[in-house]
Amino acid sequence: MKIYSSEFFTSSAKVSECPNNKIPEFAFIGRSNIGKSSLINALCNKKSIAKTSSKPGKTLLINHFIINNSFFIVDLPGYGFAKVSKKEKEKIKNLHENYFKNRKQLFSALLLIDIRLKPQQIDLEFMKYLNELFVPFILIFTKCDKLKKKEIDEKIKTYSKEIKKNWEVSPQIIISSSKNKNGLEDILEFIDNSSKEFKLN
Repeated sequence: MKIYSSEFFTSSAKVSECPNNKIPEFAFIGRSNIGKSSLINALCNKKSIAKTSSKPGKTLLINHFIINNSFFIVDLPGYGFAKVSKKEKEKIKNLHENYFKNRKQLFSALLLIDIRLKPQQIDLEFMKYLNELFVPFILIFTKCDKLKKKEIDEKIKTYSKEIKKNWEVSPQIIISSSKNKNGLEDILEFIDNSSKEFKLN
């Protein structure tokens, strides 16, 4: 799929404020500072369509980006940032829950994971959380430019073993890098194929 138009659409503090239409949504989610904004910028081939920051926890709103006038990429607040206040953590938790439970336009979540790290309990718990809410999701391993191919293969092998402890079938896995553009075509192909299946009564 070729991106011929991509624009910031709106920010919402509440799920009830999100766009009211029948356009499919693909929600990018992951630990704070995982690189969601950088990946969205790379996918859209724009340097700053999504605001990036070296400070974790910057995204506290639901940000919608309209792509090709046919689907939304949604940038959700990250989870797991220890320095966020208890009140803010609860706010983000409630925002996630309301979005995943009530957003009928959501087709799939794309869960971003830092490929450099060993399996993190917080990511595994978030997978279980999405599964409990019956939210379809795929795994996007980020920052693959930081490792050699052999290291990447070992990391994926380790993660796959961990996943199989809870799932008979592993979610789809895409290895990506916003820096060298690796995996971007695979992500867009997933979105393109999924969009064709989307129906909202």
